[in-house]
Amino acid sequence: MTPLTVTDRLFFDRDPSQGPSLGASLDRALTDRSLATALDRADDGELFLEYRESESIGLDDGRIRSAGFDTTLGFGLRAVAGEATGYAHAAELSDEALARAAASVAAVADGHSGTMSEPPRATNARLYSDANPLSAVPFATRTGVLAEIDAYARAKDPRVKQVVASIAGEWQAVQIVRRDGTRVADLRPLVRMNVSVMVEQDGRRETGSFGSGGRHGYEALIAPENWRAAVDEALRQALVNLDSRPAPAGEMEVVLGPGWPGILLHEAIGHGLEGDFNRKGTSAFAGLLGQRIAAPEVTVVDDGTIADRRGSLTVDDEGTPTSRTVLIEDGILVGYLQDRLNARLMKMRATGNGRRQSFAHAPMPRMTNTVMLAGPHEREEMIRSVKRGLYAVNFGGGQVDITSGKFVFSASEAYLIEDGKVTAPVKGATLIGNGPDSLTKVAMVGNDMALDPGVGTCGKNGQGVPVGVGQPTLKLTGLTVGGTAA
Repeated sequence: MTPLTVTDRLFFDRDPSQGPSLGASLDRALTDRSLATALDRADDGELFLEYRESESIGLDDGRIRSAGFDTTLGFGLRAVAGEATGYAHAAELSDEALARAAASVAAVADGHSGTMSEPPRATNARLYSDANPLSAVPFATRTGVLAEIDAYARAKDPRVKQVVASIAGEWQAVQIVRRDGTRVADLRPLVRMNVSVMVEQDGRRETGSFGSGGRHGYEALIAPENWRAAVDEALRQALVNLDSRPAPAGEMEVVLGPGWPGILLHEAIGHGLEGDFNRKGTSAFAGLLGQRIAAPEVTVVDDGTIADRRGSLTVDDEGTPTSRTVLIEDGILVGYLQDRLNARLMKMRATGNGRRQSFAHAPMPRMTNTVMLAGPHEREEMIRSVKRGLYAVNFGGGQVDITSGKFVFSASEAYLIEDGKVTAPVKGATLIGNGPDSLTKVAMVGNDMALDPGVGTCGKNGQGVPVGVGQPTLKLTGLTVGGTAA
């Protein structure tokens, strides 16, 4: 059954013989009439229909402490006239609510004489399963795995004092309808598992954590070899931190590990390459297309087409197929991430990066899976080239200012590099710098590019969406490290 057929039954079908409904639905003829009213003089716009099931289960100290299940249903209606956007939404599906929304958003085009933009191109791509992960595996099986995680972690090492584990999943069904009758649908699974372990030795307590997920079912997460590997990694990090010393401070060479450390690339650089910031001139990268902004070995892409990845989408939330967009090629800025509005105003191509948190939010340009591609160097070669520096393997939280590009990131696992060798683990290290400036400080790019395990969520203007990151091992010169060593 195609996504369009499934979503037709969710949002439009009134015939009970065709299967269960949500208890509310739209009349297609009245929907077309409301869209004609809303978008009569607009340049662009769409009706976004959404149904979502989501759940989360949490275990702490051997007991299920939380379990939740939620369903959401609603629509968002958008009209775009020039730079202005009219947006209305409702947590119900009714012809009356849609008619009221149409009358409201149409006001944005009063006095405007726009010509409706061409619809997004069609695609037959399917990047992930249509199946609902919440109904594929029994609830008791999921809670049982969490209990096994707790028992396994405690049996691994007597220093384990606390285990926190969670599993979460959702299934989102969307249909996007345009004034000309073009309809695009998508069915999106998403699952995630997280494990955190606290250890204690000689009165000192430290923690380690690991998570994984993607756009697939629970089966991969709850396979014993996978959840045991997650526990092993969380415990390894916690035990490393038990032996850590305060991090030094100062300007030094930094080697970033592959995979999840790409979150620094995402925050410090990726946001600055989103179309809205560049159209408005507020990004540190505004006006720099065609110019060198990074070292020659640096190539960065945003790829929403990687199968089963957390940040991937068959189509974005405007109905545009996602793509592999090259942003930086051998150090030259060659592209931005575009939704339809900013692409039209900048006279560029929409790249399939129009994303929204839910039907209650208007779309805007957002990243999908943002990755730096591999280079020619071995990790050991980079380590050997550092006299005194920091090897940052994993990151926690961070902050970035889009306008200036300044960032601060905390390393959750890091080591000293002394005389070309990785030595003692350190705690409390932060990386402080400027996104555009840090690109020019990339001295070596590794040949071991890896993607993150599937846990990223990106926030922008109050909206959160799932994303992915990736990079090879990188060596940067002259970064400022904030530490706690006296």
